[in-house]
Amino acid sequence: MRSTEFARRRRQLMRMIGRDAIAILPTNHEQVRNRDVYYPFRPDSDFYYLTGFSEPEAVAVLMPGRPQGEYLLFCRERDPEREQWDGRRAGLEGAVADYGADDAFPIDDLDDILPGLLEGRERVYYAMGTSSDFDQRVSGWLKQLRERSRAGVGVPTEFIALDHYLHDMRLYKSRSEIAVMRRAAKISAAAHRQLMKTCRPGLPEYRLAAEFAYQCAQRGATELAYPSIVGGGDNGCILHYVENADPLNDGDLVLIDAGCELECYASDITRTFPVNGRFSEPQRQLYQLVLDAQLAAIDKVRPGNHWGDPHRAAIRVLTRGLIRLGLLKGSLAQNLKKESYRKFYMHRTGHWLGLDVHDVGDYKVDGHWRVLEPGMVLTVEPGLYIPRGMKGVAKKWQGIGIRIEDDVLVTRDGPDVLSRDAPKTIDEIEALMA
Repeated sequence: MRSTEFARRRRQLMRMIGRDAIAILPTNHEQVRNRDVYYPFRPDSDFYYLTGFSEPEAVAVLMPGRPQGEYLLFCRERDPEREQWDGRRAGLEGAVADYGADDAFPIDDLDDILPGLLEGRERVYYAMGTSSDFDQRVSGWLKQLRERSRAGVGVPTEFIALDHYLHDMRLYKSRSEIAVMRRAAKISAAAHRQLMKTCRPGLPEYRLAAEFAYQCAQRGATELAYPSIVGGGDNGCILHYVENADPLNDGDLVLIDAGCELECYASDITRTFPVNGRFSEPQRQLYQLVLDAQLAAIDKVRPGNHWGDPHRAAIRVLTRGLIRLGLLKGSLAQNLKKESYRKFYMHRTGHWLGLDVHDVGDYKVDGHWRVLEPGMVLTVEPGLYIPRGMKGVAKKWQGIGIRIEDDVLVTRDGPDVLSRDAPKTIDEIEALMA
């Protein structure tokens, strides 16, 4: 993504917070996996959204109207010896030349410089509660200023949550963001297609998880947005199953919820298909029901509809179908009122998608579901889960877990399914696996 995109976001945020304000955004810490081994570093999403800077030990500061420069970046200095061991650093020069900072300072000088930057500013925008360690540092800086207030030092009088402004910005995707998310969805869809070709009875679930990661990496996405879920048979009824350790059995379905991350943007796709390439009749009936519910929900992803409309459409189709198949008793109205479907479908039909797989943005505004607008991206993912041993359910339905999930962009002309390249009709799946 171009540096101009990050600069545009910073300007927009600074217009929102106004002059005489300061915004402070630290990135994530490196996390120890065990002893001296670290997890792969991934920058904080809010920090990355405004900076594009992907190194640890960094803090961005925005100061609208500051004559010497409005965007300051604290980061690690160049260190040839450490770079020999740990990899290249942008350094202070790179922070300015490559990442658009007006000025850059060593991260080790943060405690010395920040109190002076706070001086004279009326409002501090900061995500309090995200990092207890950094919260204490901010409190310490303010305490220093208060101790000097008798000498005429100006102390900020308002402390405002930055999330409220920044997360609303992140909810509306720009053309550049949509382009990246479309590429991520295409890569993940291609990987899902390959899994359908690869799958066969006897393979372990982890073999498909490994194949998905490999296929994404082959196409330029070396990171996954979340740990892949590969659940065969009864494991597909566990919503966040991540063990991926059991063999895939002939006659079972396999549910695969997996998506790559590209330039820190997530894709999130779920497909369910028969291990042996052919749906049994009970599997076919339940699968088609979930697909019909998903298509009805996607059709509601239109400007002017609200967040709850896709879910309502999905549960209506699912409930009607469960009554028809004999899995629920009574009228449609009675079952919807009692939420009887929750025995088989216990989650909502989607979530926001972006830099985080469960992306930021309010789902309700003033107590009402948020109205869908162009530029928003969400998942649509109804499902049915009937584990083995469920009481009162015929054995033919048991051990079947189904979820179908796509990434959908709201446009003025209606829903744009970014992940459309991943097959999901019964005929498409069986033809690909034949």
